[in-house]
Amino acid sequence: MSGEGRVAMCAKMREVKAVLFDLDGVLVDSFESWRAAFNAMLRKYRKKELSVEEFREKCWGPELHENLKKFGLDASAGEFCLKEQLKHIEHVKLFPKVREVLRSLRECGFKLGLVTNTPRENTLKILAHFKLHFDVVVTRDDVRAGKPDAEMVLSACKKLSLRPENAILVGDTESDFLAGKNAGCLTVAFNANGGDLKIERLEDLLRILNCNKRKGGGEGG
Repeated sequence: MSGEGRVAMCAKMREVKAVLFDLDGVLVDSFESWRAAFNAMLRKYRKKELSVEEFREKCWGPELHENLKKFGLDASAGEFCLKEQLKHIEHVKLFPKVREVLRSLRECGFKLGLVTNTPRENTLKILAHFKLHFDVVVTRDDVRAGKPDAEMVLSACKKLSLRPENAILVGDTESDFLAGKNAGCLTVAFNANGGDLKIERLEDLLRILNCNKRKGGGEGG
């Protein structure tokens, strides 16, 4: 990024008042829970199960209904998969420093939102399991079109009484980055390629948002 680009990005970051997070792959690792559920569905409908590599390549990222099409399965198979995933919450893992980062962002005055293509029942069970709280939660069940459509991000911003340019979206897939871009907010790639900025640790958000300076009463003059 050029010097002018960095200056412009810093200026945009100073206008950020809310941080929106994707769930899977950013706050939690739910990969194995979904793979177990998906393979249970495939077994039920007499389809070949997927290895870790096959599931990651073919199914990780797109919405469930898109994945069902790939295997010639209908909505009833999808309902089975969603109910099956609820049985595998113990396989979901919270990423390091999530609670600390969320607490620090709140202390810095940021509003927090969750925007996920995961259905509401599954999302709320994961949040309850880890005792995570957000100012707004928007799931696939709450909108007509999931990510990469902008509707989910726009809905979260509206509920937070913010314009999209006053929010950043932290994600890990192209669907996240497109949703943020389509909505008009900055995007941060967590351990992924894409987005306006990239971080390798969730706590790096505190640095790029100047959280410590905000805690201390703002920047000096």
